[in-house]
Amino acid sequence: MERYDVIIVGAGLAGLTAALDLKKKNHSVLVFEKHTFPNHKVCGEYVSNEVRPYLDTLGVAIPPTSVNIDTFKLSTVNGKSITARLPLGGFGISRYAFDNLLYEKALALGVIFVFQPVDDIAFEGSSFKVTTFKGQTYQSLFVIGAFGKRSNLDKNLNRAFISRKSPWLGVKAHYNYREFPENEVALHNFNGGYGGLSKTETGAVNFCYLTSYKSFQKERNIASFNEKVVAQNPFLKAFLKKAEPIFEDPMSIAQISFEGKKVVENHVIMCGDSGGLIHPLCGNGMAMAIHSAKMASGLINNYIVEKGNNRKKLEKTYIGHWNSVFRKRLWVGRQLQSLLLNKEISKLGLSLVVRTPGLLSRIIRATHGKPI
Repeated sequence: MERYDVIIVGAGLAGLTAALDLKKKNHSVLVFEKHTFPNHKVCGEYVSNEVRPYLDTLGVAIPPTSVNIDTFKLSTVNGKSITARLPLGGFGISRYAFDNLLYEKALALGVIFVFQPVDDIAFEGSSFKVTTFKGQTYQSLFVIGAFGKRSNLDKNLNRAFISRKSPWLGVKAHYNYREFPENEVALHNFNGGYGGLSKTETGAVNFCYLTSYKSFQKERNIASFNEKVVAQNPFLKAFLKKAEPIFEDPMSIAQISFEGKKVVENHVIMCGDSGGLIHPLCGNGMAMAIHSAKMASGLINNYIVEKGNNRKKLEKTYIGHWNSVFRKRLWVGRQLQSLLLNKEISKLGLSLVVRTPGLLSRIIRATHGKPI
């Protein structure tokens, strides 16, 4: 049985960043991922600059083709809008390009990748046994769970949230639309959901929206929903009318859960969306995934290098760090989503935000972190 210091399940931003960090610290790392690179994912594609200093320490150079973003725009269903400056700013880059950049960097450092689904993660005594669907087994001192928003592994680990149905659906596609401001990330509300727009490194505009099944099921398909519901917002109506789709068909993901999750399950350290999913309207889920990988990697490195450490202390420390850094952001995200998706409250609340520029700036500060 092959043995590694750390096995990472999932090669999204959190998994890839953790792999890079740990490998640079000379630990043996194995990463499991279901899909080969590069590939698109249902995701907003704006990254807060709060993670740039950390990426620099990992030797990850953001491509000069990425888009510099410094402005946030918010609109109500009826088209009332407000803009605000993003204190740190960020960059626009597709998951197709960003994930592949991190993957190639990790591969060059010697991280081992196995492109197979994982069937089971079992903690036995003082180490883990990870089994693939093909029955192959691997052993490690630690396992990082970075398998995203929802996985069969959540069921195997008996995670509480997975037994409850979630009403959220995510839809994403890229478009050619030259009129969209390059320096802007926009959030436009519509009945039953909201959608984000931002440019990527290719010049394409990423349009990713979240909606409830209750709202979506009234229409036949995504095209009909876009026409009859999403386009109720004047900004989105103009975008959908003028923009040229690049994808043959939009991508979608079902059963997106924003419920609270334990960040340590059966001794597996959860990172990124596996630890907790922030609402897309907060605009920095990608940065949070990278930050969580930094926290987990640092603690695991200290455990392996220093004598006298113990697993319970590491897990308690990680939970404390996670709550300190992310709990408020996640809470604010939940409150904002409740506001946006309640038709009456949304009209009053968003109208107040539109009339009060300082309020939007406070919301931005509450959902973004400091440079790491």
